[in-house]
Amino acid sequence: MTTPTSQILAELADREAIRECLCRYSRGVDRLDADMLRSAYWPDAIDNHLAFTGNTEEFIAWSFPIMGTMDQTMHLIGNVLMTLHGATADVESYFYGYHRVNTPEGRKDVIGAGRYIDRLEKRGEEWRIKERMVLTDWYREYPDSADWEAGMMGMVGDAMPMGRRAPDDPSYTRIALR
Repeated sequence: MTTPTSQILAELADREAIRECLCRYSRGVDRLDADMLRSAYWPDAIDNHLAFTGNTEEFIAWSFPIMGTMDQTMHLIGNVLMTLHGATADVESYFYGYHRVNTPEGRKDVIGAGRYIDRLEKRGEEWRIKERMVLTDWYREYPDSADWEAGMMGMVGDAMPMGRRAPDDPSYTRIALR
């Protein structure tokens, strides 16, 4: 089923606000920025996320200690399909998540992919997640990780700025996000 272009045009601002909400989620978890993550969820939201089910504050309490043990994470949002119903939207977003995990045996890379199945609500002029279910479609665990000591293609130090957690990531000095 396709959505008529006239309907997409009428919904364009809402559709873009929904995409921005999804990006705030990714930035929040990757930068361990609790306020950014909160801005993606309504306070009464429920997240069914892998082995976790609970509200936003419980999700932060569960996920941040786990994510904080990892050297790097990156969540990318891909295909986004949505159906708007006035002040609610049903949204399926493909995700790809990279995690550099520290284990007793050393570092390894874990890559997972799947879909966020979301119900978003618009309250006032703002869209946020009200309900989320995470579906994992595939993952791969590598027994090791790249040697970051040598830097990518031999670039080390200031030649290769690295991403960091909030508020030390360079993006926090350039991009003013709420």
